[in-house]
Amino acid sequence: MIRHQEVRLIGEDGSQLGIMSAQKALEIAEAANLDLVEISPQAKPPVCKIMDYGKYRFEVLKKQKEAKKNQKVIELKEIWLSMTIDIGDLNVKANQTRKFIAAGNKVKVSIRLRGRQNAHSSMGIDVMNRFYEMVQDVSTMERKPVLEGRNILMILVPKKDK
Repeated sequence: MIRHQEVRLIGEDGSQLGIMSAQKALEIAEAANLDLVEISPQAKPPVCKIMDYGKYRFEVLKKQKEAKKNQKVIELKEIWLSMTIDIGDLNVKANQTRKFIAAGNKVKVSIRLRGRQNAHSSMGIDVMNRFYEMVQDVSTMERKPVLEGRNILMILVPKKDK
């Protein structure tokens, strides 16, 4: 599938075999029972390498799987509070948030304002700040409590260790 007249050929061991016609490079690859793979088509002349393409693809996929396995996925967990929450319930929610933060996840804390509560949104922000004081030893505030429509939202992230 290589359509260039001349190519720079690299051997299977990485040695430079020089500039030659694409046909001759293909014959050398077939003689070694390997594939001719175009590495850099933009170069003048294009660079081709003799290799076992199936083995190469297998190794690349294996490396990608390994990288994906070692990757830590951070989830966004959500905790719902209310403006009229009592201290006992607030402690339960704080403990749940501590578990999420310890697992390395972000936590979105939200309060939904209902009816007359919309007129007193500052009280909801006070509840959020009180909640943050309970969990500030393990988390930092990525986003301060903000009123968005009928909700007050705050995002907490795990504290960075120094």
